[in-house]
Formats: sequence, structure tokens, C-alpha cells
Amino acid sequence: MITFDAVSYTYPFQSTPAVRDLNFHVAPGEAVLVTGASGSGKSTIIRLLNGLAPWYFQGDLQGKVSVNGHDNRLRPIHGISRDVGTLFQDPEQQFFALNVEDEMAFAHEWRNTQPSLMQHCVQVAMEQFGITSLAGASVHHLSEGQKQKVALASVMSLAPRILILDEPSANLDPDSTAELAKTLLELKQAGMTLLIVDHRLYWLREVVDRVIIMEKGGIAEITDYCRLDECTLQFHYGLRCTRVDDVRASLSNVDDANPYIDVQELHFAYRRNPPLFHGESFRLPRGEIIGLIGPNGAGKTTFARLLTGLQKMDRGSIALGGEKVSTRELLRRTSIVLQNTDHQLHMKTVRSELNSAAASSHAGVRSAEVEQLLREYQLEHLAERHPQSLSGGERQRLVIACGQIRQPYIFILDEPTSGLDGENMAIIADNLTRFASQGGCVLLISHDLELLQRACTCKLELGAPAEKDILKVS
Repeated sequence: MITFDAVSYTYPFQSTPAVRDLNFHVAPGEAVLVTGASGSGKSTIIRLLNGLAPWYFQGDLQGKVSVNGHDNRLRPIHGISRDVGTLFQDPEQQFFALNVEDEMAFAHEWRNTQPSLMQHCVQVAMEQFGITSLAGASVHHLSEGQKQKVALASVMSLAPRILILDEPSANLDPDSTAELAKTLLELKQAGMTLLIVDHRLYWLREVVDRVIIMEKGGIAEITDYCRLDECTLQFHYGLRCTRVDDVRASLSNVDDANPYIDVQELHFAYRRNPPLFHGESFRLPRGEIIGLIGPNGAGKTTFARLLTGLQKMDRGSIALGGEKVSTRELLRRTSIVLQNTDHQLHMKTVRSELNSAAASSHAGVRSAEVEQLLREYQLEHLAERHPQSLSGGERQRLVIACGQIRQPYIFILDEPTSGLDGENMAIIADNLTRFASQGGCVLLISHDLELLQRACTCKLELGAPAEKDILKVS
């Protein structure tokens, strides 16, 4: 079904191949996991398989990539896409319509599918992934987890023979991740070929047949999943844990006796939508890493935007350190790391990015502190590099360092480890622990059970939205 035969690929204007001498075969109905450290070539394998490399990215391809017996170099992307469906890590990259129903129908219209068949395919996929209630919703008003489910349903409505998933668990809550694993297992049992790229390993134990471990652009090992349990293997390749405890129930609730951040009678609703908050109050202490948990669509990201002034409350008040502050002042005294790091990088070098963040701080920041954070986040050797030239893990570390250097009253991170390998996750967790131990208040929005287990000292839980069926993959 999938064959890589002596495949090497070099991106335009690069002298070093992104991947080199790849040889592997995936049989029909087989599920294969591709994992490894950030920057090891996993995303390039996806692009070679779905035809984006070299058809879109250009570059130099050596060797042969075959899908369903056809050489990808001899088929245009639209031909390859009839066999291969792709779920990208950032679902917005594959959205073309404004609402969910139109997005579901878009590819069918492009393929000139008969209207009755198109309607049937769309309806079946929406029911399968539990998103029927979102049919008329704007794709821009969905939570990240909901966007991912809409994108996956759109792909599956086209009935591809091969499904590629790039970090599919990154934006899903643990319950939805378990449901996704169940769905993928059912697809595999029905004969679909799966290639899954992910750093999070624990949820795939019952799904994948084999594992390809990438290292520096080459295949380090092709092995069975059970070998990933070996600690030496995890340490050597910077892999995540294969067994993770669900700490959501065991984490203690946040102690609100001595609040540092005091939110009173919070009211907020998006236009033409039911209220997300209708009079709740929250009190958050210093010196803690608080896990903000709850299902997809519960309002976690919205709560973060309200706390940092990116979104204006309908009613309510927020006090920082005992002082009520305006929305404008919230922007100065808080920091937030968004899920998409590209939205927060604007300068020409890593060092200038940190200097710019320091200049926007409500407190004076010395140049020595910039150098210290470069060291703590292992960015010192990248100080003169352009931020957009960094790997995903390096960009994530930079954005978090920029947030921390502003010395915020509250430091909020929205899924900071989505798509990160074990080494990068450890660096981020250790630095957040150090920041909190020095009196900082950290609010960590994450579905990453491994990160919650390693970093969080307590939890704040938001409840489920009214429409329960938007949370499930069934």
C-alpha cells in the first residue's frame, strides 16, 4: 500500500537532506506510528506521502514513494488525494469554508460529487464524529479540539484508502483521545491503512502494529510498540512515556484562601451563542502551577483570553495582587502563550524577540535576565537565528521564555506541549516549576496527561458545555 524505496528529500535552498535513505513498507490495513525527536523528519514523511513534497514544496526527491502501486512523482496531488487523506496538526490549515457544514461539503463539491451522495457522505461522517450539532457553527468559533474533529470528519467523508494523522491527540481531551483511539482501531479493522505521527505514545498501545523511530532525518529503528516501554529507548531517542497515569482526579482543587488573582462574577458569551460564564468567581494563589482542565468546548481558552485582556468581559471584575485592573492593564501585567506560536513571533532574531518582550514588561527587566532565560530554555546557541527558522519545539520554548521574561502576575499557557517530544516537554515543565517556586502564578491549560503529572500542583476544573454530543468521537 505504501512503499518508500531509498528515499531522500532536500527542501529548496537547503544543502542538507531533511530525510535520507528511507526504506519501509506499510501493508494494507496496517497501522504504523512514526515518532522521534522534534526535527527528525516526521513531517517530511507526511509531505512525501500526500504529495506536498515535491509537488508543492518543490525540492529534490531521490528514490521512489509509491502509494497503492503508483509512483507519487507521476501523479498530481489531486490524484494522490483520492487515495490519501491527511489530518494536519493545525486543522485551520485545511479549512476553506466559513461554517462546519460548508467545510464538510467543500471537497465533495470540488470533486463534482452528486448532491444526494454528497449529503449522505457528509451526514454519515458528522454523526460518526459527533459534530452534528456544529453544522451551522463558524469554524473560527470552535475550540481547537472541535476544529480537529471537524477536519477529521471532512477527510473521512471522502473515504480515503490511507489516512495520515499528524499529532492527532494534540488538541483533544483525554476522554476524546480514548474515543479517537477506538475509532482508529475500528477503521484499521475495516481495512484502512493508517500512518500516525505523534509524540504522545500512551494512547496508541492498542492501535498500532509497528513503530518507526526517526533520528536526524533517518530511520533509527523499526520495531514493535512493546519495545517503546524500555526506558533506555525512551531516553536515547527523547521519546515520551508509554504509560501515563490520569492525574485529573488525584490533583487537589485550587486553594482559594489567599487569592493572588481574584475574578468576581464573570459574565461572557460570544455573539449569538449561549453564555460560557454566567456569574462564576475564581480565586487563584501564587506559587502554584494550576492545571485548568475540562472537556473540549468548556471555555478554557476563552477564560485565558478574559484573564489576559485579549477578550473583554461582558460583566465582572479582575483583581491582581489585591488591585482591580482594567482590560488594558491586564494586557500589560499578564502573559499568555497561545496554541499557535507563529501568532506571537514578530522579530528577526531570537534575542530581539526576547528583548522586545522584556521591553513590554510592567516591571524593569535587565539584559542579564534575557541571557539567563536564553540559557534556561536552551536557546543560547540560537540567539541570532530567525524565529521562523526554528523547529517547532524551539519556537515553543522561545514563546514561553518571552512570556516569562515579562514577569507577569499570572502566566497562562494554552496547550504548550502539543507536538513536543519528551525532551522539550521536560525543559518546559522544569522551567515553569522554577518560575512558580519563585512566587509566580501559572495557569496551565492542557490535555497532556504527562505534563499535568509532571508539573501541576493543583487544578481548576471547568464543566462541560450544554451540547454534550460535540465532545465525543463515536
